[in-house]
Amino acid sequence: MTFTVLPGTATAEPGNATTAAEAAQQVARASHELEVVSEQLNEAKVELERQRAAVDLAELAALDAQQQRAALDGRIRQLARTAYTSGGNQLTQLDVLLTSDSADQLVSQLGTLDAIAGRTNAAVSEVADATERAEETRTEAREAREQAERSVRDIEDQQKNLEARIADYQRQFEALDAAQRAVVERAHGDSQPVRASRSAERTAPAPSGVAATSGAAQVAVDTALAQVGDRYVWGASGPDAFDCSGLTSFAYRAAGVSLPHSSRSQSQMGRPVSRGELQPGDLVFFYSPVSHVGMYIGNGQMVHASTSSQPVKVASVDSMGSYNSARRIVG
Repeated sequence: MTFTVLPGTATAEPGNATTAAEAAQQVARASHELEVVSEQLNEAKVELERQRAAVDLAELAALDAQQQRAALDGRIRQLARTAYTSGGNQLTQLDVLLTSDSADQLVSQLGTLDAIAGRTNAAVSEVADATERAEETRTEAREAREQAERSVRDIEDQQKNLEARIADYQRQFEALDAAQRAVVERAHGDSQPVRASRSAERTAPAPSGVAATSGAAQVAVDTALAQVGDRYVWGASGPDAFDCSGLTSFAYRAAGVSLPHSSRSQSQMGRPVSRGELQPGDLVFFYSPVSHVGMYIGNGQMVHASTSSQPVKVASVDSMGSYNSARRIVG
C-alpha cells in the first residue's frame, strides 16, 4: 500500500479568500486520500483473514495426510506378516516348490504370493504418496502462515501511519472556519450547511417508509437508516461508529448476509445492476478504483458514512460526483 503525503493546510491571509478556499480544498483532498487509504487497509485485513483461513485448511490437510500415512503403515505391517507366514509356518517360494503336490497347485500358490506382494507394493506406494502430500501441505502451511504474519506486521505499520495522517487531517479541519468546513463537507456529499453541534448532527431525521423489494434488503435498509447521526470512525463497523464499508457490512449482517469490511471487496459481491435499475438495498460505489460505498434508499438518495467530519447521513447519489457502479446483494 502506498500512502500519499498529506498536504499541509495553507495559511489564510486576512482578506485573501482564494488562499482560504485553497486550504479548504486541500483538506477535502486529504480527506478523500485518507478514505482511500482506510479502504485499502480494510481490504488488506480481508485478505489477511483469507490467508489465515488458508493456513487452517492446510493444517487440517496435513493432519489428514499424517493420519492416512499412519493407517497405511499399519496395513503394510499386516501385509508383510501375511506374505511371510501362513498358519505359523514360513511360506516362501522354496517352500511352495517343495510342498506342492502338482503343477497346478504350484502355480496357484506362487500366484497367491505374487498377489500379496503386489498388494504390499501398492500399499507402499500409497504410503509414499501420502507422506509426500503431507510434507508438501506442511510446507505450504508454513509459507502461508509466514505470509500472514508479514501481512499483520505490514498492516500494523500502515495503521500507525494512517492514524498519524488522520490526526493531521483532524487538526487541519478543526483549524478551518465554518465557510471553509462547508467546502470540505460539500466535497464529501453534504449539500446542507454545517451543523452547529454534534448533538444536532445526531438528531438529523432519516426518511421513513423506504420500501425494499425483499425482506433481507428491507432489514439492511432499515438498519442502515437507524444509524443516521452515528459517528464516522476510520475502520469502524458499529455498533455506534462506522466507516463507509463498515456501515454497509453492519446493515447486511443484521439481515443475515455476510459482507467483507471493504468497499472494493463489496463491489464484487452480489450481481451488477445499472444506474436505472437501482432499488433500495443496492450498494452504490464511487471512485476508480472503488474506495467508497453507500446504500441506495430510493428517489436518487443513499445512506452512507461519508467522512470524519460528518456523521452517517442521507445524501444524493450524485453528491459524491464520482459514481462507479452498483451491486444487488440480495433479491
